[in-house]
Amino acid sequence: MLKSVAIGSYLTANNVFVAPMAGVTDRPFRHLCRQFGAGYAMSEMTAANPRLWGTDKFARRIDHSGEAAPRAVQIAGSDPDMLAQAARYNIDKGAQIIDINMGCPAKKVCHLAAGSSLLRDEALVGSIIRAVVQACGAQVPVTLKMRTGWSREQRNAVRIARLAQDSGIALISLHGRTRCDFYEGSAEYDTIAEVKASVSIPVVANGDIDSPEKAVWVLRHTGADAVMIGRAAQGRPWIFREITHFLSTGEHLPAPTIGEAKTALLQHLQQHYAFYGELTGLRTARKHIGWYVQHLPQGEWFRARMNTLNDCASQYQAVADYFDQMGHPNECLVYFSPSLQREAA
Repeated sequence: MLKSVAIGSYLTANNVFVAPMAGVTDRPFRHLCRQFGAGYAMSEMTAANPRLWGTDKFARRIDHSGEAAPRAVQIAGSDPDMLAQAARYNIDKGAQIIDINMGCPAKKVCHLAAGSSLLRDEALVGSIIRAVVQACGAQVPVTLKMRTGWSREQRNAVRIARLAQDSGIALISLHGRTRCDFYEGSAEYDTIAEVKASVSIPVVANGDIDSPEKAVWVLRHTGADAVMIGRAAQGRPWIFREITHFLSTGEHLPAPTIGEAKTALLQHLQQHYAFYGELTGLRTARKHIGWYVQHLPQGEWFRARMNTLNDCASQYQAVADYFDQMGHPNECLVYFSPSLQREAA
């Protein structure tokens, strides 16, 4: 079940992808996920509005320095001409694949008639896709990230997928929720299976895939070409190694050792600080550290203490000391639920 996926002329390393997540999948995080076996990763969502291109945030989001090919950038907006301009701009900056965001459910995005709100206007969807595909030309594939529809009563993913394929989209990533679902309830995969049966381009299944067994089940149920891992990779980048190993062997890998997890997090922090600088690096690292430790012994206590530290050096040392006190470096991590940690405290 482990295989490469064609995106235009590019072949991914395997079919276990990183989902783009705003504020999460920056260059250091993408690099870490690839180190642990992710076959493909794209940038965080970037704005198509040229007025926002001069900010430090935008510059970081399109920074692909040292990143392995194919380098993919996700763009978001609602104006076809503006999105086409954004595609050309990102190609000039080194993007090799352009992804159009029609999946983000955030209110601040949907209030701009972008993200998953576009699914309510199929004519506009077609205009956007055609404009971006034409702007990218034959050498730069265009992909689409979307949800199953605006609401459960308005699921139109099959129609959008056929329109996308006919308009030149090279691959579709589909989250098994509607916009109105946000992230509540459980993802459904029947619509993904219907989309896969209706088009010939690759389809990627996304939503609630948090274990090797779930990845196998989703691939079999939907017939999808790949799976895309989002929130389950937060603080657990080795999930890509666990899933790829299971897909290729049918066997489970043990949990990472304490020493391996410590090394991974400290390397992540070093790259994170270098990427963001002292002040922004300190603050934005807190969420990543919190995700790593939330299900580890004394994780909630450590996270609360760590959030009071005011410089990167102290934060880094606190993380190192936390793992050193956890046990022998060769022992495997043992996860606990937050409720059990509160009871123990």
